[in-house]
This record gives sequence, structure tokens and C-alpha cells, in this order.
Amino acid sequence: MSTSIAGTVVLPTTDQLRELAQASLRRCGVDVDALTAPAPTRITARTPVTGDDLFDIRAADGRDVEAAIDTAHAAFLRWRTVPAPVRGQLVKRLGELLTEHKADVAALIGIEVGKITSEALGEVQEMIDICDFAVGLSRQLDGRTMPSERPGHRLMETWHPVGVVGVISAFNFPAAVWSWNTALAIVCGDAVVWKPAQLATLTAAACSALFDRAARDAGAPENLNIMVSTNPADSQALLDSPRVPVVSATGSERMGQQIAPRVAARFGRSILELGGNNAAIVTPSADLDIAVRGIVFAAAGTAGQRCTTMRRVIVHRDIADELVARLAQVYRRLPIGDPFGEGTLVGPLIDERAHANMMSALERAQEQGGTVVAGGGRRESSADSYYVEPAIVTMPAQPEVVRQETFAPILYVLTYTELEEAIAIHNDVPQGLSSAIFTMNQREAEHFIAADGSDCGIVNVNIGTSGAEIGGAFGGEKTTGGGRESGSDAWRAYMRRATNTVNYSTELPLAQGVNFA
Repeated sequence: MSTSIAGTVVLPTTDQLRELAQASLRRCGVDVDALTAPAPTRITARTPVTGDDLFDIRAADGRDVEAAIDTAHAAFLRWRTVPAPVRGQLVKRLGELLTEHKADVAALIGIEVGKITSEALGEVQEMIDICDFAVGLSRQLDGRTMPSERPGHRLMETWHPVGVVGVISAFNFPAAVWSWNTALAIVCGDAVVWKPAQLATLTAAACSALFDRAARDAGAPENLNIMVSTNPADSQALLDSPRVPVVSATGSERMGQQIAPRVAARFGRSILELGGNNAAIVTPSADLDIAVRGIVFAAAGTAGQRCTTMRRVIVHRDIADELVARLAQVYRRLPIGDPFGEGTLVGPLIDERAHANMMSALERAQEQGGTVVAGGGRRESSADSYYVEPAIVTMPAQPEVVRQETFAPILYVLTYTELEEAIAIHNDVPQGLSSAIFTMNQREAEHFIAADGSDCGIVNVNIGTSGAEIGGAFGGEKTTGGGRESGSDAWRAYMRRATNTVNYSTELPLAQGVNFA
């Protein structure tokens, strides 16, 4: 829609964005008049592109959330007996509709989150990919058969739908995280109640409308996915209701600290995807061309607002100066501006608070011995939008500010001498989501992915920390929460396991040789 020039960001008008949002919603099947009709509880849709409000939309209150849980539970009772391959047809149709409306959903992501067009389209493609994965999974929800110690007996395990899955998603991936959970939950036989981030309600409305259409086309029950756009206080029933046996929550570590004990108190299960303080180790043997490209995308992409954003580089002293110089050179040329503009690579921060947190972190980093070698400034734009220059800060050690996650494009650079030292620095943070090493030395690579290497849930070699594929399970350790979503066997979190023993003999022997005659 516009272009970015040095030092200044030229933006589209809010009216243009409002019209694009309404048109995209309608094409996805959303009744915009009903969405924006007067209601007792309302949420204001806003765009970080210009910093302006778009329009008010209807919101749910606490009673609506409780009603949604009851309605979804009733749908679950019907859905759980449908054969899994048949359930897969609903997800297959959802994938087809997402393919058809890929540009519409991406436009809404760009409007509400500020993602550049390429990244927004990539997020929708991730949704399509997880639908493909889940369709195949619908024919592979397998248990296992084990040998029984008793003759004439068969010992096996089976997996069954668990119930209503509560999904709480964050603003930075307003559609993909929902799809990770929902595609799997639906083929597993569950229903979903979705509380999206208030900052991304329009995207959620579009996705929910596409799901409802897919359900009608597939002949599935209504209300298998119910979106409740509400504030945290009114969504508490998702945490407290025994009819929501699984809660999948993406957000801050602080949010996870509040959710986990509350769900556990009623013996519910949590899938937590929380903070990430992701780092890459760069060794002397690294291909620096590859390293620079991998670091820049991981650190500056999405304006540093990914859970997998690279926040630390731990580089060998012998190559530190060269690497920092090359990174700084690229950072100074990054096209920053309108996410819909051609060639833009870095869009806006989500809001004023994100900008304030970034400025505070940079100030504390310098107080704790850091030196800003590139970026850190704010580009001129509208008064209420926040376009910043991604920053590189060299640090003499790993003080408090580096150990905390700041959801903004700040890359801290630390140095090391021996690989063991680098791994120790890498692991010496509370979070444990994603990690990387850049090396051409196989021993170093194998050490990093071994048990005494990275302590993260995602461990990469010669690629950055962001951009995970849906085929692998996604999640992390420590204060990242321990949850797993998306690929591999993450589906098991959305089901319950039953161990079955079948006696097909004419005797009744007891296990462990017990004699009770």
C-alpha cells in the first residue's frame, strides 16, 4: 500500500485498512453487521500499522463463556463416536477453505498484528500444512499391543477423545496456534472453545467462520469450535470448568504461572507455550554467510515478536568482531515500514507498551555494561504506531536484562572461548524454547544436540531459532512450560489413554502369580 523511506515510514490510511478488513471478513463468511452490532460488552479492533482504532465488535462475557463450554461439550458427545477418518474430512475441508481464502486471512493478520505480507501468508500456509498433517493423522491414531504375562490374554492400549479443549492464543500468531490445536483436537474427537487475543479478534472471527463453513460442508455437528472474544477476567471458566479437561495456552511466563496451578487444582491438563530466550552459538568453523542470514531473520523477523525470536548470540571471541560488523551492516539496511509495502522486512511493534518495554530493556542493558552497536531508534510515523530499528547490543556477560525475554527486536551478543562455556551460557536462562548452533564441525553439532548440550525443546544446526515445521512437535522446557503442539505425537495431549486386558481363555489367572483361590 505504501513505501518506506530512510528514517520515515509512509503508511496507508486507517480507512484503507478498515475497508480491507471488512472486505476480507465478508469473503471469509463473517457477518460484519452482526459482528459490529451494539452489545453490552464490546472490544475495539485496532491496527498497529497506523496505531488507530478500526471499529468496535461484540464480545463475550463470563456467562457467554460458560454457555460456550456447555454447548461445545454437547457437540463433543456427538463427535466422539464419529470414526476418526470421517472426522478428518472436516479438517480436510478446512484446509481447502484456508487455501481459497489465504490472502484474506493473511490480510487480517497484517492489519491486526503488523506482520509483513510474506510472513502473514506463511502463517496461513502453516495452517494449511497442519490440516494436511491432521488428515493423515486421522487414520493413524494408533495404540499398541504388549505381551501379556498371562496365557490366553491380550494386553493393549487404546486412545479416546478427551472432551472440550480450551485454546488461549496470543496476538503474535493469531491464527496458526489455533489451527495447531484445533486441527489435532478435531481429528482426535474433541471440541474446542477458543479465546483469541483481544488484539487479534478479527483474524479469529474469520478463522471461526471458515471452520463453521467446513463443518457444514462436511456434515459435522455445529459448535465443534466456538470462539469467545473476551477479556481475561471473563474467560476464567475455561480454567476452572471440569468440562474443559485440556487447556492449551500460549503467552507470557507470567500468564503460565497463573494458569498452570489453577488448571492443575482441578486435575486438568495444561499445554503451555510460554516465553523464549532463544540463542545461537556461532563457532569459529561456522559458515558466516549462512549464520548472518539465519540470525537476521530469527532476530528481526516479525519485529522480534515471535516466541522463537533469537534474542542472544553467543559467538567465539576469534570471530566476534567480524560477525558483529556483518550483522550491523545488514541491520542498518533493513527495510522498515508499512507491512503491506513492497520490500518491507520489518513491520511495527504491536503497541506503545511493547515500545516502552524495548526502550527500558535497552536502557537497562547499557546500565549493565552493554553497548548498542546498531539500531534501537524509532522511525517517524504516525503518533500511535511504533516502528523501531532492530537493535544489536554487545554485552560483557549475561546480566539480569539478558536473562529476561523482551518481546521486541533486541539481539544481545556475548562471547566465549570454549564450547562448554558457550553451552553453559546458553542454558543459563530460565526459558528453554528454541536454540541453534552454527558450525561446520560435526563434533560440535553433535555435542549441542546431545543430552549435555542445549536444554531447549527445539535444537537446530545451521539454521536460526524460528521457522519451525509442523511435522515436528513444537514446544520447550523450563519456564517455557513443557507443552508440545503441532506434529510428531503431540496429538496424544488431546486424548485419554486406556490400558485394556482381554481374557479370551477359559481360565482366570491373576497377574504376578497371585493365588486367591
